[in-house]
Amino acid sequence: MRKNIKDQENKDLHHEHHHTGLFSDRVELIFAVSCGIFTGLGFGLSKVGGLPSYVTIAIYCCAYFLGGFFTTKEAVESIAKGRFEIDFLMLVAAIGAAALGNWAEGALLLFLFSFGHSLEHYAMSKAKKSIEALASLAPKTALRKDGSQLKEVDISELSTNDVIVVKPNSKISADGIVIKGNSSVNQAPITGESVPVDKAPYEIEIDIEAAGKIDSKHRVFAGTINGNEALEIRVTKLAADSTISRLVKLVNETQTQKSPTQNFTDKLEKYYVPAVLILVVILLFAFLVIDEPFKASFYRAMAVLVAASPCALAISTPSAVLSGVARAARGGVLIKGGKPLEELGSLKAIAFDKTGTLTEGKPKLTGVYPLNGMTEEKLTEMIVAVEKLSDHPLADAIVKGGIEKLQHDVNPASDLRTFTGKGVEAKYDNKSILIGNAALFTEKEGQLPDDIKNQVADYESKGNTTMIVQLEKTIVGIITLMDVAREEAKATLTELQKLGISKMIMLTGDNQKVAEAIAKEIGITDAMGNLMPEQKVDAIEKLISSEKKVAMIGDGVNDAPAMAKSTVGIAMGAAGSDVALETADIALMADKLSNLPFAIGLSKKASGIIKQNLIVSLGMVVILIPLTILGIAHIGPAVIAHEGSTLVVVLNALRLLAYKK
Repeated sequence: MRKNIKDQENKDLHHEHHHTGLFSDRVELIFAVSCGIFTGLGFGLSKVGGLPSYVTIAIYCCAYFLGGFFTTKEAVESIAKGRFEIDFLMLVAAIGAAALGNWAEGALLLFLFSFGHSLEHYAMSKAKKSIEALASLAPKTALRKDGSQLKEVDISELSTNDVIVVKPNSKISADGIVIKGNSSVNQAPITGESVPVDKAPYEIEIDIEAAGKIDSKHRVFAGTINGNEALEIRVTKLAADSTISRLVKLVNETQTQKSPTQNFTDKLEKYYVPAVLILVVILLFAFLVIDEPFKASFYRAMAVLVAASPCALAISTPSAVLSGVARAARGGVLIKGGKPLEELGSLKAIAFDKTGTLTEGKPKLTGVYPLNGMTEEKLTEMIVAVEKLSDHPLADAIVKGGIEKLQHDVNPASDLRTFTGKGVEAKYDNKSILIGNAALFTEKEGQLPDDIKNQVADYESKGNTTMIVQLEKTIVGIITLMDVAREEAKATLTELQKLGISKMIMLTGDNQKVAEAIAKEIGITDAMGNLMPEQKVDAIEKLISSEKKVAMIGDGVNDAPAMAKSTVGIAMGAAGSDVALETADIALMADKLSNLPFAIGLSKKASGIIKQNLIVSLGMVVILIPLTILGIAHIGPAVIAHEGSTLVVVLNALRLLAYKK
């Protein structure tokens, strides 16, 4: 549904003039400057006595041609599409001035209008180049490995499962999995991460379909920069489907999607332009009511036409949106157009998925507690030895965490016996070791001692998964595991509070105790556990009814329904994830929660600049129209004020490109 809405928005994009080839922005600037030179020359020669008038008129005609060329071109393009825009209004005013013999004012109008437009196009192209730079990141060729030979090929010739070699300090040519070599990779062009990320080879056979689920330390993206060691990479995506290609495509599709403010200005223009034209027609006949010649009424009408042209208003929001989207992309955040850019900054509530968003997304060994004379080191060795034989996800966490604690490896146990969903039993040093949950011990050994039950209950109340360890017939320890909070989670949530986010809600399928324990640790205001995906959608609907607007941040896959229902859907760690890039309004390319305050801060700044631009553009119109109607301001001052306000709003919008994280 959301995609259909966005497709419709793309069909209704604001008309935008863009010059290429012989009609480039540089040529437009040259024409505008030349128009100014001829205007000045004509004005100077008009003061020379005895010079035939046709000489100055000829020079002014040159100025008209140079200043009116691009204005006429754009006016014709607009009329052909059934629209009467600012360019047409300016042409009418300039021709009207010439008809009255005011060649100098008409030429000045065209000079300032064309010069203002050329500088506006230059400024806007600067913002666009920040986005277009993405397209040039990926190299055009790759070193493909054919047997023992290396062959340089165009990236379009690469197929999935091809192996490419990336030399030290060179760009990576394709999305893929490292299969040989260890190196650090600068992922800033894709994810915005300032520190290079270590990459290691993935030594298991790769299923291309499941490549996106492989740990990020093995995955690389086209356009990122290899470190000091050579890498061999198995290609998992074609060039056209690479993360960088999809980014460029999505940014180009969404950068001009209309924001709420732009929709407002478009509606305003829809009624405003006809109203101005009606006013101008009425003013043309003012000589019938007041004692003045038709020439004076015509001149006043032309001055009002110039003053009332909504040029600054038309460009005020798109320029800010484009600059904001470009700055976000440079910081590793993909914002799909003006709507999410504006709305993100106005939010007071954010809902977070727990697993993988606020937490690491995988269990870690959080505690080893020896009992009955057992030492912590010996208990750790026992559990590592036994769990090495198991393929359970918790076993991997126990082995990894245990070896980190011991700082040395342990030989595996033997004779493994599995109790599905409850635990395992094995032989270590010829002794029987049983590791499992409380249910396993109640089933096998009868009632657990009260002190053990109390300890288990205490650990579980803090969000831990607990396992009891028994050596022969004696309970010798308890171990705890937990999906721990991200290191940056607490600091990030504190920063969000400073940015005005007053309500932060955790939505999770985990039990309520686990949710509350994590929430208390990191500063979440509300925790909602035991939720199925459809219940998360219900929770978002309730939040919207109470908070009006709410963002949902998750992994973009199982949270997609809730993200779609929210005001703004935010995907976490979206680099390489097709689903996340498609479903979210905003995608944090790096797997870093700390990028969220940057996105919200940028949104608030963009919203502020959009409001400033509206005040400047509407304020100038409100001031100029009465002044020109009363005859206090003429065409010359009106043009200067009109074009000056246009440049002010564009330059104000470009400040977003310099926004600091």
